[in-house]
Amino acid sequence: MKTVKAILFWLVSWTWGLPMTLFGLLCALAMLITGHKPHLFHYFVYFEVGHAWGGFEAGCFFFVQKGAGISIKQHEAGHGLQNIMLGVFMPFVISIPSMVRYWYREYLVRSGKKLSWELPPYDGIWFEGWATALGKKHYN
Repeated sequence: MKTVKAILFWLVSWTWGLPMTLFGLLCALAMLITGHKPHLFHYFVYFEVGHAWGGFEAGCFFFVQKGAGISIKQHEAGHGLQNIMLGVFMPFVISIPSMVRYWYREYLVRSGKKLSWELPPYDGIWFEGWATALGKKHYN
């Protein structure tokens, strides 16, 4: 059954979830060219790069800070499940809003307009909370 799930995950990622998976492939190729080693997290291929920034998902690939804990990996894998559910709509419904929200939060903290603890919880918005819940449910 595990093999069937893996095949279905990759099949849907490379069909219905193609836009994000192609972006992930380009990022993965850049990581390989720059000497970063790929790792596996369940069905996902991921790369570790940089420090203290979290991560991002791109189809069946994700990219996280060096030494990322299980919670970050689960969260990014949760976004990967969102990708196979939302498919071609993923960039517009989840990925772009998530990126804009992340950088807006960074701007508020770096500019001194807010302290990090003054911001709402990261999972306080539906698409981030959903990613975390999916990741914890399916990738313990």
